Amino acid sequence: MTIDETDSAEARRSIGARRNPASQEAILDAAAELLAEVGIAGFSIEAVARRARAGKPTIYRWWPNRTALTLDVYKRFKTARAFPDTGNLRDDLIGFLDRQLIGFWRGSLCGLVYRAVIAEAQTDDGAAAALLAYQAERKSVAVTLIERAKARGEVPAETDSVLIIDLVVSYAWHRLLLGQLDAASQEIETVVDTILRGIKGYRPL
Repeated sequence: MTIDETDSAEARRSIGARRNPASQEAILDAAAELLAEVGIAGFSIEAVARRARAGKPTIYRWWPNRTALTLDVYKRFKTARAFPDTGNLRDDLIGFLDRQLIGFWRGSLCGLVYRAVIAEAQTDDGAAAALLAYQAERKSVAVTLIERAKARGEVPAETDSVLIIDLVVSYAWHRLLLGQLDAASQEIETVVDTILRGIKGYRPL
């Protein structure tokens, strides 16, 4: 390691349980590069530590397992994708399925990464906990699509917002896990229309 590299690594050193922003970005950059190069099968905390010139204890202090780290990389790609607000529920759900789920997964490495995370969560309790926490966070935002529709009078006030979002996301997961994103991208409008017809009292604007 050169003097410059040593200085750089020292500048990014851990500052305890609180994350050092420079160290965090270096680790996330390294993780994203490795996922692109070797996929989830060859991805490990050890490899990330080598690439980022960071200690494994630092990484494990901030991310308890590789799934938690992988999800943080995934979330970096999601941050720029705002939830749609078109003024009507049908277009909001179409935009949600396309830009946040099916279209997003289909057009990037993130689809393969997220599918691997879901698969790992079936046999690893730590991975399952990380995935559930992430899903709860995303769902708390996604339900606003339904809540806005209630405020506009499109759906009855008693409509179960969480259940509607679960139906939409479950369809997307099904297509993702079966490797059918291309087909799914062609039927987004049909899926949304089918779900909306099942909401008692739905009144399209």
